Amino acid sequence: MGVDQTDPEVPEDAVGKRVSCGGERATVRYVGPVPPTAGLWLGVQWDNPDRGKHDGSHEGVQYFSCRHSKGGSFVRPAKVSFGVDYLTAVRQVYRIDTEEVLSEEISISSKKLKWGSIKELILSHCEVNGPGEQDGEIRTTTPNVEWLDLSGTLLSCWEDVAAITQQLDRLEGLQLSCNRLRLPSELSAHCQAFCSLKVLALNSCDLTWPQILECAPMWPQLEDLCVEENNITELQRPEGVLQTLRSLNLSCNPLVQDSVLSLSALPRLEQLNLSKTGLSVIRFDDAAPGKVQSWSLSLFQWCVVDELAKLPSLVQFSCRGNRLVSSDGNPKTANQMLIAKLGRLVVLNSSEVRRDRRGAELDYIKMFGEEWLKAGGRSQASTQFTCLHPRYQSLIDKYGAPEEGELKKPEPFALKNQLLKITFAFPDDAERKPIEKKLPATMVVQKVKGLLYRLLKVPAADLKLTYTSPKMVGTEFEIDSDLKTLQFYSIEDGDQVLVRWS
Repeated sequence: MGVDQTDPEVPEDAVGKRVSCGGERATVRYVGPVPPTAGLWLGVQWDNPDRGKHDGSHEGVQYFSCRHSKGGSFVRPAKVSFGVDYLTAVRQVYRIDTEEVLSEEISISSKKLKWGSIKELILSHCEVNGPGEQDGEIRTTTPNVEWLDLSGTLLSCWEDVAAITQQLDRLEGLQLSCNRLRLPSELSAHCQAFCSLKVLALNSCDLTWPQILECAPMWPQLEDLCVEENNITELQRPEGVLQTLRSLNLSCNPLVQDSVLSLSALPRLEQLNLSKTGLSVIRFDDAAPGKVQSWSLSLFQWCVVDELAKLPSLVQFSCRGNRLVSSDGNPKTANQMLIAKLGRLVVLNSSEVRRDRRGAELDYIKMFGEEWLKAGGRSQASTQFTCLHPRYQSLIDKYGAPEEGELKKPEPFALKNQLLKITFAFPDDAERKPIEKKLPATMVVQKVKGLLYRLLKVPAADLKLTYTSPKMVGTEFEIDSDLKTLQFYSIEDGDQVLVRWS
């Protein structure tokens, strides 16, 4: 049975090309017959393995291999798209009439004006497959592009990306997320293509850290690298590459414990995001990661905070949704402990801590004063206490030892310590006056709605609650679960709850 492998719908070098099929992206791994059926088939490996049916085999014959046992399929060429070149995609997205652009009736200067006005080019999830055949046309038609979004395209290799970017002399930001790019064979040939690049996003590109380091020589001026949701596990030292990097986002990667220390080879690093990486412990010995000023983490243990305190440049920290708890179970107390433990911190969870620092540090002294005395106190605190509270002695030196009357351990669960003064406002009912109530922080939203039902005679199921805080003016936070407590939503004394109903 003969098969025409020069099907006009299939490029000669189809294997390795990226295709679109039914809204999904895939890579061609095989072109040819699949007996006993007639005609040409494409064997593809899906980006989303759930879309596939097999591992590249059919009736005992292995036609191609897949990373996932169910990540492959055979599809007819007519079912897939191999995409279009860069400029065709630009014309399609920005609705520029090709005939008009090519028309002799429009002067060259006006054409340049139309294309030259584009500085931010968004081609995300377009079927861009490469630069096109005419060399230099991209530089002529889109000369002033500074930011280019090519996420989720049909680009298959770094050579094709470089062929586009080398014609964009002003390019500083490049978004390449959700692509599968083959590594380049000659890195030095493409350095000029990314010589001005400062910001690069490679999220969800199925990359490992060694692969990123292998590509890194192409980005000599890179300052901001985002590689969320890849296959990054162990972080090897970036020797001689990424030396200009100021911000690195590694969130949503299953990082290996302790490998973060290898980032100490990045001398200019200021911001590091390690949220949702599964790291439960971080240890810094003599070398800390660069001069990191801003960290984002999902925290589980207080010992991690103590390690972060060793970073001399740490001034900004984000840990929303962390699992750190204080002895009283109050998130506000946990935040106070964070401020007290991180002495150089200026911003916590996007809020300045300058006004809160003195109170947080004094409360910290009182909170652990009794424990400090039992551990040796003024003479010399035990090694165990110092390990748990490495900043405690410096706080004593700053404020003095706590007075005897201050060492009494507070009763955090006493009702009077947990009551919040809340104002209920009714933005959709101008005639109804606000109502002030003092409620326990541990009160669940369901009971709050029950209270409002008695006041308003509106069924609890019809009530929709949000709240605002004087600390975040202009922001309205949704209260979307009846089973959570006011404390869970970080509602504080003096906040306003907005009540609406259908």
